Amino acid sequence: MIYDKPKVIGFKEMMIEEDEHLIFINKPAHYSSLDDRHGDVFSVIRQAKKHNENLQLCHRLDKETSGILVIAKNEMIYREMAIAFEKRLVKKTYHAVVQGNLSVSEQSIKLPLGQTAKGVAKIDLKEGKPSETIVSTLQNFRHYTLVQAEPVTGRLHQIRIHLSSQNFPLVADTTYGGKMPFLAALKPKFKEGKWENADPMMKRVALHAYQIEFELLGKPYKVTAPYPKDFAVLLKLLEKYDA
Repeated sequence: MIYDKPKVIGFKEMMIEEDEHLIFINKPAHYSSLDDRHGDVFSVIRQAKKHNENLQLCHRLDKETSGILVIAKNEMIYREMAIAFEKRLVKKTYHAVVQGNLSVSEQSIKLPLGQTAKGVAKIDLKEGKPSETIVSTLQNFRHYTLVQAEPVTGRLHQIRIHLSSQNFPLVADTTYGGKMPFLAALKPKFKEGKWENADPMMKRVALHAYQIEFELLGKPYKVTAPYPKDFAVLLKLLEKYDA
């Protein structure tokens, strides 16, 4: 995987919506949700605590996944959200770019998942936990597809491994069979010599937590996180050169 060193983004810059109970942020890629053992200075929780020490993260995203995160303003709201997640009353919608041309509508992928000792997800038909992801096509290109993925369960790397299992790995997801996407493979009359050291169109797993929907204390919430720059640029390049 190719990483750019992330720049420090202030908590207020991440915020997209707020009320008396919750704050919604658009997590940048390469930020950990929680502090790791190395004291990651780019963790969301560290930035949140600087903003208000009472804030609590209601769930998490993988480090390189961008998108929406919900943050509770007090302990009572945190507990209510924990119950909602536990009872699967929170609908999470992700957008991803996968390799290959996929045409499906609300296709259910049900495969039990476990993980290796090194923390890599795997399909485990004997001892894996039941897992389900619902996938729909949003936009087709010649060699790629923009898909919507709704995880019914919340296993480690669930969307990534489920789509990979169907031979549609996520772009740049080298852990689960994806490849780095290079413009040279798409652009006509591409001057390979000039661009032989060109960067890939996407440098991290092409997965974005796009929307979250739930009800809390009788109030409905439906919040969307706009695409970050790298995800939007990838789609623009595909629309131009892989339509």
